[in-house]
Amino acid sequence: MPAERIDGVAIAARVRAKVAVDAAALKASHGVTPGLTVVLVGDDPASAVYVASKEKACKEAGMNGETIRLAADTPEAELLAVIDRLNADVGVHGILVQMPVPKHIDAQKVIRRIDPRKDVDGFHPVNAGKVLIGDADGFAPCTPAGVQVMLIESGVDTSGKEAVILGRSTIVGKPMAALLIQSGKGADCTVTICHSRTKDLAAHTRRADILIAAIGKPEMVTADMVKPGAVVIDVGINRVDDPTAKKGYRIVGDVKFDEVSQVASKITPVPGGVGPMTIAMLLANTVRAARLTVGA
Repeated sequence: MPAERIDGVAIAARVRAKVAVDAAALKASHGVTPGLTVVLVGDDPASAVYVASKEKACKEAGMNGETIRLAADTPEAELLAVIDRLNADVGVHGILVQMPVPKHIDAQKVIRRIDPRKDVDGFHPVNAGKVLIGDADGFAPCTPAGVQVMLIESGVDTSGKEAVILGRSTIVGKPMAALLIQSGKGADCTVTICHSRTKDLAAHTRRADILIAAIGKPEMVTADMVKPGAVVIDVGINRVDDPTAKKGYRIVGDVKFDEVSQVASKITPVPGGVGPMTIAMLLANTVRAARLTVGA
């Protein structure tokens, strides 16, 4: 029997609907409208589209959404000064500097300059540490946080399960492991992280009750690498050439969907799986940041 598709679009819509309710309640009770400011340096087309979608999502949720656009040759000091101003602005509850930044700017310096209480992307070392120790005040990066919500919303029993994560990035792999290993709902897993130096990768993936692919290689995970009945979460977004497609390419994940969906019990498609959850969780983090400022 083909695997059940985990509908990221529908789950993200529910998260965003709750965000709108929470934002309205915060405004009614404390006169505070959650505000997210995104800083875009340069004119990368993909980043511009993504930033525009974040601003639109904020407004749809009844939040303040601002985008600050800076030229690609903006000095690092000028960008840091913008962040300092936003840190001091009580109307800004979330700050996100769209990555990647131009090569002359130190991305880590930028991330560390953001007030951890406004770091709704969850990349500041303070938040990384809080997520690792299970501190509820920390902000988890949006993609792994979204994956955890998807598991919960899809009725996946994670307690005591073997979770194997492909990829050790600080954006997905490492924080995903930190979330799944905690005690609580959508967690309590035994976690293995695999990466480019892992020997006999398939031996690890075939043990997984929950397999999360975030390795950035198109359709690398095949059916023979998956345990029958496993839950497969595909975080990958890869562009592959396809002369038959209207745009000359198609978007695929890290999992060979047609094959693996015949083996897994549940699976996320690409597109329409994890992707929509990222912005939804960004909004959720921003509302939570606003609530923390008033002790709500």
